[in-house]
Amino acid sequence: MSLGDLQNLTILAVAQLGPEAVARQVRELLAQRVGREVAVPTIFVTLTRLEDQGLLKSVEGDHPERGGRRRRIFSVTEKGWAAVQATRAASERLWEGIAPQ
Repeated sequence: MSLGDLQNLTILAVAQLGPEAVARQVRELLAQRVGREVAVPTIFVTLTRLEDQGLLKSVEGDHPERGGRRRRIFSVTEKGWAAVQATRAASERLWEGIAPQ
């Protein structure tokens, strides 16, 4: 499976955050580490689609947020790890033989 840029970055952000991988932290990490500002709805859609594809899974957190909603905490599945590794390998193969100009 080949991942798009935002999908790949989102899975890697979830992996980096570990048990703190909620949508807000994913968004903040992408902004801080990658310099990519992503709209809140885009993050939610991306996380949901990755979960629908079996690349992420989520559970409801123990404590409700303001307004009574519990946060969804995401983690990477085995299928998700395989997808980011395949994307990385494909990118590295394309870089082989390219000399800086």
